[in-house]
Amino acid sequence: MRVLVIEDHARLAALVKRGLEEEGYAVDLAPTGERGLALSAASEYDLAVLDLVLPGIDGFDVLSTMRRRGQRTPVLVLTARDAVDDRVRGLDGGADDYLTKPFAFPELLARVRALLRRGPVERPSVLVVGDLVLDPATHEVRRGDRSLQLTAKEFALLRYFMLHPGEVLSRDRLLEHAWDGAYDGISNVIDVYVGYLREKVDRPFGVRTLETVRGVGYRLRKPKPKP
Repeated sequence: MRVLVIEDHARLAALVKRGLEEEGYAVDLAPTGERGLALSAASEYDLAVLDLVLPGIDGFDVLSTMRRRGQRTPVLVLTARDAVDDRVRGLDGGADDYLTKPFAFPELLARVRALLRRGPVERPSVLVVGDLVLDPATHEVRRGDRSLQLTAKEFALLRYFMLHPGEVLSRDRLLEHAWDGAYDGISNVIDVYVGYLREKVDRPFGVRTLETVRGVGYRLRKPKPKP
């Protein structure tokens, strides 16, 4: 899942980015409202975390511009402005949630998970594809009764597959949602990590649910309905 953090406080932005990445999210940072609007227009994000007090264009203007553009990305306002009028203005302006600073990071994570479940399309809190189960809140993955140990990136990649079972996903699309926009590493990183997932999720169980679609990308096969 890809998150855009629009925050001008460099230290706080870095802490939020690091904490989200440790949970398996891909995170891009924008230190100004202008940069945030440019990134949100150029890429598809699953969630935006938005400060209201920004140099240049403030958070209220960023939010209203995103909504005027028709962007339905869930927005979590994260700000020191705790007056009731500010909360009302933010929520009425299109924010999906509002969290004031200082904040507890576990609460931020819980709110992020809740918004990612909701939308723009309602998503289940626990993902299930056949006997494969993934719980975003606890970071637990199971196949049948067996628990699987995945790294943060493996977890993020599998989660995206499980959000789109049966759908062919291109390498570019997987890279966009499981890695941040600053990634400039090896070009075959998706192939490498799909290989890692197969070693943990498929091969020990004698199944082949992660399929290669030649010339296109990969697909997590949906189980056939029982007659």
